[in-house]
Amino acid sequence: MADLSTHLPKSFISSKDVKNLIAACQALHRVRYFLQENSSRDDFKKGGFRFNCFNKLISVDALQALCLLPKCFGIFGLANNEDIRKFCLQNADIIFCTASSVANINPARIGSVDLLVVDETAQLKECESVAALQLPGLCHALLIGDEYQLPAMVHNEECDKAKFGRSLFERLVLIGHSKHLLNVQYRMHPSISRFPNKEFYGGRITDAANVQESIYEKRFLQGNMFGTFSFINVGRGKEEFGDGHSPKNMVEVAVISKIISNLFKVSSQRKQKMSVGVISPYKGQVRAIQERVGDKYNSLSVDQLFTLNVQSVDGFQGGEVDVIIISTVRCNVNGNVGFLSNRQRANVALTRARHCLWVIGNGTTLALSGSIWAELISESRTRGCFYDAVDDKNLRDAMSDALLDDVSSSFGSLSIRNGRRNDW
Repeated sequence: MADLSTHLPKSFISSKDVKNLIAACQALHRVRYFLQENSSRDDFKKGGFRFNCFNKLISVDALQALCLLPKCFGIFGLANNEDIRKFCLQNADIIFCTASSVANINPARIGSVDLLVVDETAQLKECESVAALQLPGLCHALLIGDEYQLPAMVHNEECDKAKFGRSLFERLVLIGHSKHLLNVQYRMHPSISRFPNKEFYGGRITDAANVQESIYEKRFLQGNMFGTFSFINVGRGKEEFGDGHSPKNMVEVAVISKIISNLFKVSSQRKQKMSVGVISPYKGQVRAIQERVGDKYNSLSVDQLFTLNVQSVDGFQGGEVDVIIISTVRCNVNGNVGFLSNRQRANVALTRARHCLWVIGNGTTLALSGSIWAELISESRTRGCFYDAVDDKNLRDAMSDALLDDVSSSFGSLSIRNGRRNDW
């Protein structure tokens, strides 16, 4: 019943009929239960109290519910699940499916298709779009996507060089096919949207009225460092490469862990709903942060006021939260940032936050990288949004502890007097 009401057009079965069907089924279940409980009793006889209750249940409850149903629904010959699936597909006005499952759809099952809408087209390999474009009777195709964000995943370098991961969307754009830009963004505070709009979209995106209202600006933590947009410089970090060759930076992990702890404390004290996302391009850093914070915040927040999500850039595509913390990880004197320099990944990471975006990293390394992150450092300095983590006592202590842990693990036990900190 639920499947039919979900997948069939309203011309076959209306929402009102579905509600009446459910009510009738529930009434019949009550009748059956009453009979199961009372039919074998000695006092269940005509003229008796229980028998009269049964008659009333039938006439008032069940029959009234059944009388509200139409005599038929125009649905015949559905002997098994396959017949039901075929009937639903052939009569549906809209069909939702994945790109890969389109290949399993044949004309006998769905009939002709007039309009095809493909979402996130820029993440589809060109070959993955072919099956959908061969649907019978297709007159119009609408491709929705953003070639400036994540492309399709290609795990082989040679295939990547051969542009095997290029989408049909990107190819059409490259050959000059006209496209319509959805030029109003409703997610980010203007202080957050300003940089990606300029760098990736040539300033063509405008901020909707809702994000420009004064109430949209949120201050979750005290201090200018934790405003709407800021770069927080962690100058004494250290990039480490593990067995998986994916780097991590435990000083940044400590800083981020402290910020999350402070946000959770504020959320609990104020009874304020807050969603926080932590993004890093590197799996090694994502794992390190996940291991550090564990599941304690989601388990402690019984009322679900505070939610935390730690993911890679790919895992956050299409998502949005109140606060985004980006861990850039890289820390070296050459400005070598590897695939952190990928503009599409940077675009995704920088456009997930609603109210606050805090980028954590080594300002010197990123400034020397010659990448999009060098532009971000320059922008944050120009706007007065560049801050040193050591200027915040909580973050300074967290960094000190992380460095001491690193020294201890490298050289064994280290005797340090209680309360003593490194000089920054």
